[in-house]
Amino acid sequence: MLELTLLLLRTVGSALRRRGYLLAENLVLRHPLAVLQRGLGRPRLRQTDRLFWVLVRKFWNGWQGALVLVQPATVVRWHRQAFKSYWTRISRRGRRGRPPVSREIRELILRMAKANPLWGAPLGSTANS
Repeated sequence: MLELTLLLLRTVGSALRRRGYLLAENLVLRHPLAVLQRGLGRPRLRQTDRLFWVLVRKFWNGWQGALVLVQPATVVRWHRQAFKSYWTRISRRGRRGRPPVSREIRELILRMAKANPLWGAPLGSTANS
């Protein structure tokens, strides 16, 4: 009797949920079936599967209950790796480090340092000559 009551409550709850939530839940529950239908033996997750679960984790609160093939900690690790690789790619764009100083500017700095030995820190061997 308790099982029948729980089934009835779940059915009513499903009917009252928003359509978008039900579509997302349906998509998430179909994904493991699609992975398992790819071949026999141990299922192999592709990069697109990992990306799918990272996005599901980001946009759907009920993602942990729908996991069948992997642990929630695995999806969290994939999300962290994706975040790290994204910012690594962003930081590698363009130049890295300090921009180069032209030869004229370096020579000017050395001349000024030699002419004014009391300014700033000593330059080592160049300040003594």
